[in-house]
Amino acid sequence: MNPDPRPDGPTVVVADSNLRPLRETFEAALPPGAVAHWPDPADPDAVAAALPDADVLVSGVCTAAMAAAGKRLKLVHAAGAGVDKIDTGALPPGTTVANTFHHEDSIAEYAVASAVLLGRGFLRQDAALRRGVWDSPAHTPGAAWPDALGGGTVGFVGFGHIGARAWRRFRAFGARGVAVTRRGDTDAAAEGLDWAGTVDDLGTLLETADVVLVSVPLTEATTGLIDAAGLARMKRSAVLINVGRGPVVDEDALYAALRDAAIGGAALDVWYTYPASGNTGAPSRHPFHELPNVLMTPHSSGLTRQTFLRRAEDIAANIHRFAAGETPHNVVAVVR
Repeated sequence: MNPDPRPDGPTVVVADSNLRPLRETFEAALPPGAVAHWPDPADPDAVAAALPDADVLVSGVCTAAMAAAGKRLKLVHAAGAGVDKIDTGALPPGTTVANTFHHEDSIAEYAVASAVLLGRGFLRQDAALRRGVWDSPAHTPGAAWPDALGGGTVGFVGFGHIGARAWRRFRAFGARGVAVTRRGDTDAAAEGLDWAGTVDDLGTLLETADVVLVSVPLTEATTGLIDAAGLARMKRSAVLINVGRGPVVDEDALYAALRDAAIGGAALDVWYTYPASGNTGAPSRHPFHELPNVLMTPHSSGLTRQTFLRRAEDIAANIHRFAAGETPHNVVAVVR
């Protein structure tokens, strides 16, 4: 008996839990004849068992064992920006690695929302009113009036697709903007910023900004980029928002600055430790959760349905390109 013939289109293994709720939408967007398999991403054996006939793997993780099982792989597509967990060295020669974004709108929304929440003191007021205390200048004589976004300056540490998209939102409130980047190639005038510089200008940005938005990736150069000395240069009322990677801001120094109210507050969506598995685990060795001036979120700023609908569209479009023999968009690497 002859073995079952291969499908007319590519065989796709989807091992990303974020796409599972969009299975019907994703499969409808695949090329004609494509076959999709959906092993449980939490079960390495199930994923490996699905890979021998796969042309395409959709996953932000591809271990050496997965690569060894997927000897036919020609495209590995992350369902997000991160590809650091894809072992490109273990993939078959000629394999293309691609990624996708579309989280910038949702992260920009998070940045503005957390800046307002912290800058206006809403976290503190919410906690107080639950105790029956009306914590506002209207009821507490001598209490300071908070500033609206339109009266402040937002400092962008990194001005890529996240920073630029967030600036559009902040600018709509009438805020001013300044930015520093690694290359220093941001055109301040074209972007409507007061000024833009390199990381050599970080100290000036920290002194200037009422809101500091950190969105740079984690590299050797950016680890600890904002340290105790940098935090000491910030205004006592300033809010720091980190949507890049936790260690870009020194963990010990940040906790101390927040504990001692050396800065106004922080919205922390990226952390220093993550659960090895499951959904429980402390995000830091310090008790940030005890501090009243911290908004803590579990790396969720970009996680909206709209983000993953657009990512699913991107990935399906790239699989169409792959099936047609065309070069996919957002190629990160081609294995040699």
